[in-house]
This record gives sequence, C-alpha cells and structure tokens, in this order.
Amino acid sequence: MKTELIQIKEEDLQTTKGQRKLDAAAALLQKGEVVAFPTETVYGLGADGMHAESSKKIYEAKGRPSDNPLILHIAEFEQLSGIACDISDNAWKIMKAFWPGPMTIILKKKPEVPKETTGGLDTVAIRMPNHPVARELILKANLPIAAPSANRSGRPSPTLARHVMEDMNGRIPMILDGGKVGIGIESTIIDMTGENPVILRPGYITPEMIDQVVAGVSIDPAILGGPMAANLKPKAPGMKYRHYAPSGDMTLVEGEPEKVISKINALASEKREEGYRVGIIGTDENILAYQADVIISMGSRKDPENIAANLYGTLREMDERGVQFIFSESVGEEKFYGAIRNRILKAAGYQVLKV
Repeated sequence: MKTELIQIKEEDLQTTKGQRKLDAAAALLQKGEVVAFPTETVYGLGADGMHAESSKKIYEAKGRPSDNPLILHIAEFEQLSGIACDISDNAWKIMKAFWPGPMTIILKKKPEVPKETTGGLDTVAIRMPNHPVARELILKANLPIAAPSANRSGRPSPTLARHVMEDMNGRIPMILDGGKVGIGIESTIIDMTGENPVILRPGYITPEMIDQVVAGVSIDPAILGGPMAANLKPKAPGMKYRHYAPSGDMTLVEGEPEKVISKINALASEKREEGYRVGIIGTDENILAYQADVIISMGSRKDPENIAANLYGTLREMDERGVQFIFSESVGEEKFYGAIRNRILKAAGYQVLKV
C-alpha cells in the first residue's frame, strides 16, 4: 500500500483546494479506510468507529492489543445521541466546560457502537477535539471517528506528520500533515459512568481544573503505581500496556537535583565504558551538567507546556541517534507535570531510581 502525505494547514480550510483535500480524506473514512490526522494533542489514526471492520484496521495498523479501547472523536454534541446513553448531569457539566478540548470522557455505550471499538467493554471513550482540521474532517466524514495515537503500538506518540510516516508508511492510505501539534501529550481521560469523575489517564486538564466544575474528582489507583496486571481489562487507552517507549532501555532518576545529576552522570559513564551509546534527557536548568553521547533538553521547568510538546519528539530523536541506554530527569507531579511524569514513567517501563 502506498501512503499519501497531504499537507493541510488551518488556513487551507478556507480554500477550495484545502476542502478538496479533506473531501478525499473523508471519502476514505466513509469507505472504511484508515486516515491519520492532526489533533491538538497528538496525531490520531482514524477510521469509522461505528463499523467493526474499520476499527479492526486500526488495531492491525498499530499492532495494538484488541482489548485496548479506542476513543471516538466527534465534532458536535448532537453526535452523542447515537453512541452514548445514561449521561449524568455531572457528565454534561464537564463536557460543556472542556469540549472542544483535550478531555476524553468514558460513558455507557449504545448497542450500535461495536465492541471492536471499545475493546470489548460496555462503555465508550468519547472526545471532541479542538483542532480545526480534525473537526472539519469529522464533519465532512459525518461519522464518529475512532482514533488512537498514530504510532506503532508502544512507540512514542507522533507530534509531527513525519513521525506518523516513520511508523505507518505502507500501512495506511493517507496522512494529513497539519504541522506540529500544540499540546504534545494525549488527552485527560475521566470515567463518568458513576456520579463523580475518576481520572483514568492524566493530561493537560488537571484534577484541580475538573474539581472546579464537578467536585469529588479521584484518580484510579491503577495509574498511580506500576503497570496493570496482565489479567485485567483496561478501562481506557494507555492503562495496561507499555506506551511511548523509545527503543533504548530507559530509566527515570528522581531526587534532589544535585544528586540526580551526579547519579545520571555516573550511570551514563558506566554504560559508556561498557561500549554502549548513552543518552541523557534533562531540562534547561541542568542540561550543561551532563556528560553522554547524546544530551537533549525537553525545555525549561518554568514552561511545562513546552516540555510536554517536546517530550515525544525527544524520545524519537534518541532512537534516530541510535541510543541504547537513556537516563532521564523527573519533572515532579504538581499540576500538569503529573501528566508529563506519567508519560515518562510509561516510556521507561516504570524503571525508576530514587536517589
């Protein structure tokens, strides 16, 4: 299969040529094919979420376990009526507060939503993206688009179309290139099948922000520790399996900054003496203190949004530069940094060294 890369920016949506590009992508989706497209979080790998065979194509392209649920992307509130039921008042409050935007909500599904889309669950994950290309594509296709991140399963999520091409070339017919995405990590996922919100995946929208809309938010214990047990079924994407991982062996080092720098340098020196190519991921505040074959800063600790936007690209660059062992600083857990630390933990396979 030949994969076509189509460049389309927000300003192109106002032109006939741009609309024709979206028409071609929408036509593929309506035929049951898979199309990658930009969202404000990461690039998504989209197909018709209301047809089992289309959802199966997503799993096949990604190499994704079939019990890992997909997220249905919608562009209008009216589309909810065909896919979800028993929506509580609190769920409506949260949707109206955070949609469109980087918030995914778990609701009870209608029978029309195939279990191939929901990973066998009786619930469905739904999001209304806040990206003009994504929203226009959903409207043109006139269907809810099931779309996990557009990478091979386990790999760092794509924030650029070329990342998608690296993983999906020859696997899907089309990639819409909308440039670099804004946020850079996946949406917050909350379970609203009960009365109060339960966070199943941290993201740009923090517990504090949710609590201002609906009080009583909690965090599912499954995401606070290590990986889920193999016999458990994930309630939401990203809960069970290793994600965001570079090819090299990665370790997260946590503690006081001076001790972290010293330990990372010692570990890097040890591996280099053994003949391995070593990379270090740090922040602007400490980056000049490190010694390794490849040293990359995620950004300044004063700017968590920039760190989030750079994280997956940094992990992919480590692969491009042939790094075999990676040692990374931690970034803390307060506010939005909790979502970033969650992604780094998963990328490291929960290998954490406290000093």
